[in-house]
Amino acid sequence: MHTDLKPVLVVGGAGYIGSHMVLALQRAGYFPVVLDNLSKGHRHAVHHAEFILADMTETAVLKQLFAKYDFHAVMHFASFIEVGESVKFPARYYQNNVAATIHLLDVMIQCGVKNFIFSSSAAVYGESTASRIDESHALAPVNPYGRSKLMVEEILRDLGKSGDVNYAILRYFNAAGADPEGRLAECHEPESHLIPLVLQAAAGLSPHITLFGAHYPTEDGTCVRDYVHVTDICHAHLLALRALKEGAQKNLICNLGTGKGHSVMQVINAARAMTGKEIPIKMGAERRGDPAILVADASLARRELNWLPQYTDIESMILHAWRAMFTLQAFA
Repeated sequence: MHTDLKPVLVVGGAGYIGSHMVLALQRAGYFPVVLDNLSKGHRHAVHHAEFILADMTETAVLKQLFAKYDFHAVMHFASFIEVGESVKFPARYYQNNVAATIHLLDVMIQCGVKNFIFSSSAAVYGESTASRIDESHALAPVNPYGRSKLMVEEILRDLGKSGDVNYAILRYFNAAGADPEGRLAECHEPESHLIPLVLQAAAGLSPHITLFGAHYPTEDGTCVRDYVHVTDICHAHLLALRALKEGAQKNLICNLGTGKGHSVMQVINAARAMTGKEIPIKMGAERRGDPAILVADASLARRELNWLPQYTDIESMILHAWRAMFTLQAFA
């Protein structure tokens, strides 16, 4: 073991945000240990970190890891995240996102590991008429994915009150972009996030981008979202880790977003401008459980964690994702 570095367990560290987190931890002087069952993640996305192929429900594996390493914290990125899939298969989402997380927390507590950083979501807010959503907004998720995240948040609140766990809950709005150095890209199978789908159409890897509804109560009829760069999300995790470890915070819930909303059509048009490519559009039906507008008020994260996102424009997110797509293809 690298005794001079500070170990952190990254559950789901082979996924999109988790793999970027591994790079951020390494750069910050930590020793990330990745636990992933590869049901959604990719082994090649884990760069130069210890990797354990296992599920967070495997008690013996978890206990071995907690006995081997004096973890500063556990970071949880292992939730299933697709809204449409959660509507179709709700039990699958409650099993993985809630029941398996309870198991992970239970083993943590048994082994005396207290600091837990949870990847939550703006989906816990559901529909909103507010121009900006802050943490005091009503929690009314409209799909099983959002409800599963909220259930874990409630569990963490209770564990925090009992003193068993110190937590940071970070509610992402729409994670986007890729490692600015081109070492990682967003890669889901099947892909469902807007920017990579748009760029696949721009690159000719797919025939079109499907527009799921154009009659929402927004300026151009398409859904509006707050896109936040994955690198900035990882930086917020580092700040939360430091706050928990140093005792500056015991329990914290923060939004992560830029405070800027972009519609689906605005993202498509920005990608057209950035890539110089025509991006064909095909109309599709509206998806159940899709709120019209989700834009963050992230002032609490700025105030409590001193978090200042570096990449706040949609063009940077698109550019980094575009560059990473071709960098990784060149080395495939």
